[in-house]
Amino acid sequence: MFTLLSRSNTLKRLASAYGMATPRSFARRFIAGEQIDDAIEAARALEAKGLRLTLDYLGESVTTTDQATSATREYIRLIADIVAANIERNVSLKLSQLGLVIDRATCVDNMRRILEPARQHETFVRIDMESSAYTEVTLEVFETLWNLEYRNIGVVLQSCLYRTERDLRKMNEIGARVRLVKGAYREPASVAYQQKEDVDAAYLRQMRLLVDHGTYPAFATHDVALLDEIKSYAAERELARDKYEFQMLYGIRRDLQASYVADGYRMRVYVPFGREWFPYFMRRLGERPANVWFVIRAILREKR
Repeated sequence: MFTLLSRSNTLKRLASAYGMATPRSFARRFIAGEQIDDAIEAARALEAKGLRLTLDYLGESVTTTDQATSATREYIRLIADIVAANIERNVSLKLSQLGLVIDRATCVDNMRRILEPARQHETFVRIDMESSAYTEVTLEVFETLWNLEYRNIGVVLQSCLYRTERDLRKMNEIGARVRLVKGAYREPASVAYQQKEDVDAAYLRQMRLLVDHGTYPAFATHDVALLDEIKSYAAERELARDKYEFQMLYGIRRDLQASYVADGYRMRVYVPFGREWFPYFMRRLGERPANVWFVIRAILREKR
């Protein structure tokens, strides 16, 4: 349902008018704002609390070369602004935002335009994973860039997909940094586990591969049961806390984020921003029912 709602132009116009109207508007819980300056302000607040960060300029599945070129310029600008602001140099992006659905070569060229200044300024770039329709080509582009000697890049793998263990072993073999997530997209039974317990079991199998053989793995989840398993297995395998990190979304489980920092773990927060925030926002609502009630309460407060 939320995926369908995210495609509604009417809802998108209404959300754009009210969702970011004030610093206390309902969408601000999950999105830093619409401008780069908003993201930098949010980043500084997170760093003051001992949290790490990655900035994501929202947007995906562009349909024209001009749109892909525009997004590329925004990321180049973002890197320059991060350097000027003297905050942690770490960004995330989606390949479909850079023209993947238009032409693979164009996407690779745009990635290289971003990775060159990123490498110059020691900025790490994480390639986000999209739906299973993009998994194969995303990994192909990643390996193309890796073979071109770009080492300031990482990738995301989704535990819900049957193929992930095989992909993970390959990433471990070449020494690439992986962020492991459950997966935010509704996938068919032909390619993905459908039951939560099966996804969780796959996540833990893949987590063990990363702890044992990965290169600075990142475990992205808000599931406390999984988090406890990760901490326990990492301690059992004597993996030092500076050799891996946890990642959570901006505005979600801020209590856990703070407690993990207090306990000496590395915690990174995924900070999204940009005018194309509505589809991302709707996915966050669809993932966790409690998020819906948070937004409803916020809207009622604003009406009062």
